[in-house]
Amino acid sequence: MVNSIEKPHQKELFGHPIGLFILFFTETWERFSYYGMRALLVLYMTAKTLQENGQSGLGWLEGEALALYGWYTMLVYLMSIPGGFIADRYIGQKKAVTIGAILLTIGHGVLAIEALWAYYAGLGFVILGVGMLKPNISTMVGGLYKQNDIRRDKGFSIFYVGINLGSFLASLSVGLVAKVYGWHYGFGLAGLGMLLGLMVYLYGQRYLIHVGNAPTAEEKSNDVSIGTLISQLVKSPLHIGIVGLMMIYAVYAGYTYNGADSWGYTALYIVIALVTGVMMMIYKNLNGQVEKDRYVVLLLSLLIVIVFWGCFEQMGGLMNLYAEQKTNRDLFGWEVPSAWFQSANPGFIILFAVLIANIWAKRKLKGKEAGSLFKMATGVIIMGIGFIYMVFASMEYQSNGSSAMYWLVLAYMFHTIGELCLSPVSLSFFTKLAPARYMALMMGVYWAATGLGNKVAGVIGESASKAGELNVFGGLFIFAVIFGILVILIMRPLKRLTHGAEDNETIIHDDETEGFELSNH
Repeated sequence: MVNSIEKPHQKELFGHPIGLFILFFTETWERFSYYGMRALLVLYMTAKTLQENGQSGLGWLEGEALALYGWYTMLVYLMSIPGGFIADRYIGQKKAVTIGAILLTIGHGVLAIEALWAYYAGLGFVILGVGMLKPNISTMVGGLYKQNDIRRDKGFSIFYVGINLGSFLASLSVGLVAKVYGWHYGFGLAGLGMLLGLMVYLYGQRYLIHVGNAPTAEEKSNDVSIGTLISQLVKSPLHIGIVGLMMIYAVYAGYTYNGADSWGYTALYIVIALVTGVMMMIYKNLNGQVEKDRYVVLLLSLLIVIVFWGCFEQMGGLMNLYAEQKTNRDLFGWEVPSAWFQSANPGFIILFAVLIANIWAKRKLKGKEAGSLFKMATGVIIMGIGFIYMVFASMEYQSNGSSAMYWLVLAYMFHTIGELCLSPVSLSFFTKLAPARYMALMMGVYWAATGLGNKVAGVIGESASKAGELNVFGGLFIFAVIFGILVILIMRPLKRLTHGAEDNETIIHDDETEGFELSNH
């Protein structure tokens, strides 16, 4: 609760708490640094020499680069689980975001050093930094609004525009700097963006007094730690048996995997087994059938998230390489930098975000289906349709030896519309369904599912060297559309299990906001 003397943070801007815009600009610059570096990652690893300035890439094979890209983007989000837990249990989201921003600034700065050790070290710092920042800043956005405040979805949409504003600016500026001056200058520019984001966040602390604070002793005593959950797991023969079988399979699958990173897959499967066990214990500890039913829907929605990002994240991997190697990028005699195509997605988000949000709002006012599950399923379908344009691009490449740029732009446009239907909505959906005392941890699980989707994307991208882009893009189109339709078909029973979590939403202006970080109600 907020003391009566603590009023500055209650001020609003454009109908939303000012704290939203502090988090907005912090995330803008954090995403500037992350997506600026991500736009260069696969291109840098596969480049032998950047001829314009003579700086060398790593010269890796495409399969090797896409494999590391998958591991890296997965770990970035998988670290959200310990990042969310540390904040939830010990230091609060506010301090966790500060630590994450500092680690990210260091990581991007190290990436600017032209040495292989610096490349790996920099990626390591970025992984740790995103793990601390990403789940916790999202939780703080949710904490700015009361439970039934209809502004929550729009608040997340505004926040999502901030994410993509940073991505748009980064893809253009960082990509151009890397093309003209070299890869490591591009990495360095990304680091400067993160430093600016840290400064914005520290400046705006007075508008975030009521959210993200460290747990009190009473809240800690009411909370259930991961250690407690694991101890409960060990004492349950049924649950430990399930986890044990999963771990046996993990060791077997890793041992039989024919590849240099078999140990990585073994570790990944073991982590998935442990997380599964923890999630089962959380379900066992929930109070009442309503909370348990909502938790089941939340877990099922994770599958939608994994499928979506497993398809969507071809953008930074396989489609990024396709733009570099198989797309005619000539524009009036000037070759468009490959990294610039990464700006299409955030550019379209900035262009369409408000429009898509208003379309859904009007559907809801008219009494038509506009629930989160329907939006998410629709997003998967629309994103899948985008791959049909990559099928056309691949067919054109087979006929002419190159494909036009507009195929990529059209694909990115449909991917973006699908993303706008799913991503900000799924974030908000999680804050509505997740048990309050596990909120930060569940947000960590959400981002971990996003990371697992990224790894799936890397695996799919690797398969293109054998299956061919035409088959991969066509398969993604068919699978995504069918999957989205299946979700819509089972949507009614899933909605019943939410027990009206999205009903009776209204605009709430109150001196007290809903504190999600450790609240027990």
